[in-house]
Amino acid sequence: MKGKKDEGPRESFIKALEGKKIPILTLDNKWYQLLTEEGRQEVSSLEQQLNALLKQQGKLNNEVRDIKRLKKKLMGEIVSMMDEAGQEADSDSATKTEQNRKKVEECNQLLESRQDELLDLPKQIDEANFRLMLATMDCCYDTMKENAENIRETAEWISEIRVELKKRLIRKQEMEQRNHAIYSYMHDVFGAEVIDIFDLQYNPDQKEE
Repeated sequence: MKGKKDEGPRESFIKALEGKKIPILTLDNKWYQLLTEEGRQEVSSLEQQLNALLKQQGKLNNEVRDIKRLKKKLMGEIVSMMDEAGQEADSDSATKTEQNRKKVEECNQLLESRQDELLDLPKQIDEANFRLMLATMDCCYDTMKENAENIRETAEWISEIRVELKKRLIRKQEMEQRNHAIYSYMHDVFGAEVIDIFDLQYNPDQKEE
């Protein structure tokens, strides 16, 4: 029975997430505020998987940028040397040009390889982010359920305390009124000496501060 009960929320979560654009959770400061320390431990492995994919994507983007920069530099050198070769034949320039052409080809191969990897990464990131969101929703559901029970118990405790407080306030007023009546009578009989006779610590006629 417990297994079926647990499946309910998860199925509802999956359905609720269909078609939704989920922000990258580990890049969202608000996400870190949602989970308790225990919750963070529960989703730690999924968090690490997502961060690893993001790190890989960042690394590949940097490599692509560097390769393109190198390729542009090499192409510029090739064009420059081709212009010079048109004026004067130079074996060194020809050799350098050939070397640059090979490096450009290597750059093209590297670019193709890195861009192929980058093409598949967004899907992997979305899937990892989806799994992390589901786990987050599980943790939040458990937290809210536990909090709701504690809130209910606390509300009941407050209600009981209020009833007890009212009873004690009424009892306090009754005792004060009784003391006042006794004091007034004894004061009429003995005068101010009643304070010493009854060893009173305060004058009931004086209001409490």
